[in-house]
Amino acid sequence: MILYFTGTGNSRHIANRIAAATGDTVTDIGARIKAGDTSAVVTDGKAVFVTPTYAWRIPKIVENWIRAVDFDGAEKAWFVMDCGGEIGNAAKYNRRLCADKGIAYMGTAEVVMPENYIAMFDAPDAEKAEKIISKADPVTDGIAAELAAGKEFAKPRCNLYDRFMSCVVNPLFYRLFVKADAFTADAKCISCGKCASLCLLNNIKIFDGKPVWGKNCTHCMACIAYCPTKAIEYGSKSVGKPRYHLN
Repeated sequence: MILYFTGTGNSRHIANRIAAATGDTVTDIGARIKAGDTSAVVTDGKAVFVTPTYAWRIPKIVENWIRAVDFDGAEKAWFVMDCGGEIGNAAKYNRRLCADKGIAYMGTAEVVMPENYIAMFDAPDAEKAEKIISKADPVTDGIAAELAAGKEFAKPRCNLYDRFMSCVVNPLFYRLFVKADAFTADAKCISCGKCASLCLLNNIKIFDGKPVWGKNCTHCMACIAYCPTKAIEYGSKSVGKPRYHLN
């Protein structure tokens, strides 16, 4: 079984491509999180988690969901992490998560996809995003072949920088940066409610026709990336930047 979490579509694209090659079924973790669903997931012996990289580890809300859910029949687990640049030492924490769940850890693979985190970085324009994806797809196909063969992934890079980013920077990132306070909607807002419907943590409510953000945010960027009129900004950080989403 392939289980994916996505804010703007990268992980969904990878999960569906792997499923097409392997014949595995696909489960949307984000939909389950949004519904508050922590019921057991029945697997065929293996679980493949496809997630974005948030500050050099899998998203905290995904880790918390995995910890809360029973994976019936799961004996082995693989992690496929897409990123704008690198995954740091995420493998260490994925291995630890598997140990805590009593599932054999089969490795972590990295796929570089277009950046979406415009609260801090620049997203590519459409032409550049297409080129990045065209390079990523063969990498994903190679990962799918390894999964079909039941192979353990090769160990990813793990130097001092990687360990520092995943161990030290990750918790600081959540403590200092992962807040919804800077999100606003300007006069271009058409009150469509798409941002609220997409929010995986149900953190956006519509009042007087405008979105209002609460305190429970994971910075998935779905609200700002999918806004049809580009009415949403993240303070001054997102002004003038391309919005990126895939499908």
